[in-house]
Amino acid sequence: MPPSDQRQGELDERARAFYLSTLTLLADAHIPFLVGGAYALNYYTGIARHTKDLDVFVRRAHYGAVEIVLGAAGIATELTFPHWLGKASCEHASLDVIFSSGNGLAQVDEAWFEHAVLGTVLGAEARICPPEEMIWSKAFITERERYDGADIMHLLLACADRLDWPRLLARFQGHWRVLLSYLGLFGFVYPSERAHIPAWVMRDLIERLANELRSPPPPRRVCQGTLLSREQYLTDVGLWGFEDARLTEAGSMTVEEVAHWTCAIEDSR
Repeated sequence: MPPSDQRQGELDERARAFYLSTLTLLADAHIPFLVGGAYALNYYTGIARHTKDLDVFVRRAHYGAVEIVLGAAGIATELTFPHWLGKASCEHASLDVIFSSGNGLAQVDEAWFEHAVLGTVLGAEARICPPEEMIWSKAFITERERYDGADIMHLLLACADRLDWPRLLARFQGHWRVLLSYLGLFGFVYPSERAHIPAWVMRDLIERLANELRSPPPPRRVCQGTLLSREQYLTDVGLWGFEDARLTEAGSMTVEEVAHWTCAIEDSR
């Protein structure tokens, strides 16, 4: 594992107390949850990045129980985006309660929990999101203001030798080109470490690409860029006549969910 000496700021003690109290409340209520985000990244890579939120992953069916438990403790909660995210907050920090991804693809299911690892977060024992699911969900975060590619590079550097590669490939399914793009980038970022990516994985993906090149492109004009960025491909679907991949049979979002997610772009600036 890379050295754990990279730090960005210090965690406010009031935020730390809030995080630990909410984790304790969820654990005492026997609500299954996983810690992800910056704290999971720190667990796997040693990179410490203190932010004003803690990411907790739950199954969608358990979100209501989270609201009840935290609300009973006087913690304000909000189902910010019903297709993937709720928030619990105090004056100094917030808890992101995540049950999918912004594009609707990376839904939290039983496999997240089956392959989770037990670790320490802020001095407390907690289950950590599997690295495979972290790579899968982060691979689709390519906004202008946020790009998680470096996180993926660091996860691969730290975990490639012990990843469940067949399971990771299965997670990407028809979006294997996205995975191939990151694995190719890894060899560019770390030329001396490229052998960490199993040769059979690269051959498998390159063979898929070769087979695709021998076939004619599909006639249906779908823009899958909306799975990567909620903003940067709006022109494609709004003016250029491409279908929004999030609204096709390959996606999982409704027209209302896409509209809500799009309207929030201005609020995030």
